[in-house]
Amino acid sequence: MLAYLASKQQFLEDAPNIEDKVAAKVKELLHLTVGENEYKSWRNSLGNAMFHVMNDPEIPGDSTVAIEYRLNGRRFRIDFLIQGEGPDGNGTLVIVELKQWSKVEHSALADHVRTYVGGAERDERHPSYQAWSYASHLSQFNEFIYENDFNVDSCAYLHNCESEAVLRDSRFDELTQLSPVFKKGEFTQLRNFVKERIVRGSSADVMRKIDASPMRPSSQLADSIGRMLKGYDEFVLLDEQKTVMETIINTATRGMVDGKQVLVVKGGPGTGKSVIALNALSKLSALRMNVRYVTPNAAPRAVFEEKLKGAIPGGDIRQLFSGSASYTGVDRDSYDVLLVDEAHRLKLRSQYAKGGVNQIKEIVDAARTVVFFIDEAQKVTWFDIGEIAAIEEFASEAGADVNHLELSSQFRCGGSDDYMAWIDGTLGVAPETESYFSTSRFDFRVFDDPSELFEAIKLRNSENGKSRMVAGYCWDWVSRKNPGEPDIVFPEFEFEADWNLQNHGSAWIVKDESISEIGCIHTCQGLELDYVGVIVGPDMVFRSGRIETDPSARAKTDKSLHGFKKALKENPAEATRRADLIIRNTYRTLMTRGMKGCFVYFADKALSDHFQELLATRR
Repeated sequence: MLAYLASKQQFLEDAPNIEDKVAAKVKELLHLTVGENEYKSWRNSLGNAMFHVMNDPEIPGDSTVAIEYRLNGRRFRIDFLIQGEGPDGNGTLVIVELKQWSKVEHSALADHVRTYVGGAERDERHPSYQAWSYASHLSQFNEFIYENDFNVDSCAYLHNCESEAVLRDSRFDELTQLSPVFKKGEFTQLRNFVKERIVRGSSADVMRKIDASPMRPSSQLADSIGRMLKGYDEFVLLDEQKTVMETIINTATRGMVDGKQVLVVKGGPGTGKSVIALNALSKLSALRMNVRYVTPNAAPRAVFEEKLKGAIPGGDIRQLFSGSASYTGVDRDSYDVLLVDEAHRLKLRSQYAKGGVNQIKEIVDAARTVVFFIDEAQKVTWFDIGEIAAIEEFASEAGADVNHLELSSQFRCGGSDDYMAWIDGTLGVAPETESYFSTSRFDFRVFDDPSELFEAIKLRNSENGKSRMVAGYCWDWVSRKNPGEPDIVFPEFEFEADWNLQNHGSAWIVKDESISEIGCIHTCQGLELDYVGVIVGPDMVFRSGRIETDPSARAKTDKSLHGFKKALKENPAEATRRADLIIRNTYRTLMTRGMKGCFVYFADKALSDHFQELLATRR
């Protein structure tokens, strides 16, 4: 959807009052009211910076300018587009990502920089990546563009930024080659970039056709997605997983004809929810459906992208994945299918999505068919609202047909349903059972020394790189501001370690160097290892013959229980019950990441003794 569309010549005439014209169109067409900061940014970026770029007689006067173009079905808006014909005679689009930033610093996250935005210093995508990702999305998913052999080029323009030191650092060479970045004073270079790519004008009707075009994967992309999974044994479906996946395909096909469909797939850890979701992504893309894999957790997305990158020649695998906060303000049924993994982690709203109401509702509204993969016992923060009852409620409001499936076969933890039942009962997540699990099938051990535990995990990791340490978030992230100062310390054992949160980002679990770091619930949920080492912090203890939890033992830097103190004043009993369940769910999730084994150290000696006694009794 376009907020502004005109010839280049008309844009130059409108430039002195462009902010008024764009604001009016954004309100009329996109139903958005902008704040004073965005209004000023249009004046500076469009009325000043881009006016000087476009004010060149060699840029065809009848080329088309589009401003604030919202990608079909998405809330993202492209700042500035120029459309015409290239030297090869084909239609051409040039995307210009505009930034007000004046200062840019390095970020620890790949393809990111740090800058002051929204009242604080934040990690933001490198402008070249952002521009290129928009171009890649249009090239791969806009049917009019790929069927008419359109050229889509992109660049970024930081017209207030004087330094190139970070923007053009060698670590961003690949990005800036794909999508150049221009800084303050380089409007001539940007102008030349445009002139090299657009040599003749073109009717604005072409841009309208692009705007109106269906969004579905190109045949090349669809074929590549199917091929990319075939080389990964861990993505092969087994038993009931295949049945669930085929039911998803059938439901999605029905949704294209019979109206909105919602499918709820319930399953515990290791039942294959993510495997099914990825296979469904492949199959549905091959059917040329506009489908996305959605998860509230950044970690699974980052790991799948890392494994599968390079599988699509000239494309970006990240276009197929999105977070759960991406659907605020998206038009109804903009997507054919949304596959929502880790649906229990959905939130009421996103802090970055203005106008967001409820992520469940927004996702249900956004697609013809929505598949929710859910395990309510993996809700691990105060803000997790993903529940089957809520899904049913919003689906009913949307007029959707609702169906349910359940996965029961357990493929993690040595395939031991008995271990799952035992750990659930022991932690108090589910009723206790007399289930016995064989330690010959699943290697569960309690360590008295965290250093010995870490060495055992490192030894297992040396076999194939698929073992890691995790811990309850009971230690502050001090190394973030004080590099070199350890986060997790047990002086009596001469144990020191850092959280993984800084160096390797969400994909830490597949980075070789991260074996020296410790993950937490936020960076490992939805993923699996061969062996997992778990440090259970002082938020879980054994007192008076039973396991108890202590929310006050959580780190100040952990936001999982933000909201607990306020709720405690309003309804102490309910707040205590809810916090207790979150802590138990957290350790249940951490202790079920391993395929072959789980090694544990308990900070509370009494709890360690309790587990040792339980194991001895089982044996």
